[in-house]
Amino acid sequence: MPTQPDYVVRVCRYQAGAGPGGFVGARCHSLGMPRTSSPDGLADLLEQQSSVVSRAQLLSLGMKDTAMQHRVRVGGPWRVLLPGVYIAANGVPSVSQKEMAALLYAGQGSLITGSMALMHHSIRSGSAFDGAIDVLVPANRQRLSTGFARLHRTARMPTRVCFSGPVRLTLVPRAVADTVRQLTELRDVRAVVADAVQLGRCTVSQLAEELRDGPMKGSAMFRSVLAEVADGIRSTAEGDLGELIRIARLPRPMFNPSLYVDDVFLGKPDAWWPDAGVAGEVDSRAWHLSPDDWDRTRQRHDRMAAAGIIVLHFSPREIRREPGRVTQMIRGALDRGLARPSLLIRASPCGQTNR
Repeated sequence: MPTQPDYVVRVCRYQAGAGPGGFVGARCHSLGMPRTSSPDGLADLLEQQSSVVSRAQLLSLGMKDTAMQHRVRVGGPWRVLLPGVYIAANGVPSVSQKEMAALLYAGQGSLITGSMALMHHSIRSGSAFDGAIDVLVPANRQRLSTGFARLHRTARMPTRVCFSGPVRLTLVPRAVADTVRQLTELRDVRAVVADAVQLGRCTVSQLAEELRDGPMKGSAMFRSVLAEVADGIRSTAEGDLGELIRIARLPRPMFNPSLYVDDVFLGKPDAWWPDAGVAGEVDSRAWHLSPDDWDRTRQRHDRMAAAGIIVLHFSPREIRREPGRVTQMIRGALDRGLARPSLLIRASPCGQTNR
């Protein structure tokens, strides 16, 4: 599968009481309220915050309530985005402006989490995103969800955060955990968890730590999928294949092992039945979007076939819509493989180096 583009976030440590914004460290900064009442103060603040500002910040600049109301009047130059939060524009607010508004409404130290945070980390959230922006706030903060801002009070406010411009985000493990606990479909949970690990945004152990420390409510599917990922499953389609194998009572394969003849690397098939020398590949279009991707898949197939491996290819659509045919293909290949001498192929489990 092709390597995804690198992404850059700034990670900072949050410490309660560490100055006005609570952030410490060389690359951290506070989004605290400016104290100047000069005309430039408002312009600078709007530039820093994507043209979004709170009533409290405006008061600190010396603006009167009457002046604010004049700006947000019908036909005026500003709009109310959330209670006490304004945008200095008339058009439809962008996603980043909504994020800024949600943070200002939620208050100091709040963090974007859930599917919106996953998007910043380049992790696909699929049906997890419903238009609301999930925001973590301290447990003792009495503020209700409203509009597009969905607030979650928690006693486990993260001590380390990421920044995307002025927007404060949770790290990937917390964003994944907060997202999947709101999902109701197993395939959607698989998509989020597998994608985060497949792309290298976090590790299985980091997700396991979030599972252990977080609430039990809504965590059953998270626990199940995390066990699959720990077993080597790295995509939704591979999870579907694993479910098909379980229902059909086929022998359980290794998922995503590295195969070697002596010290020569052959490939990393999605599924591997070592006793029969059978490999299963799930050919998803999501991972084969260019001729180079297809060439790499073909070359891997050729190396494995030359070593005597029976290589099967399935599409995600076939696994979902033709499970009987896929089951028959696997069972027939296993029978043929078990009827011949064993192959001298070594397999290293997913996540382990060549030993």
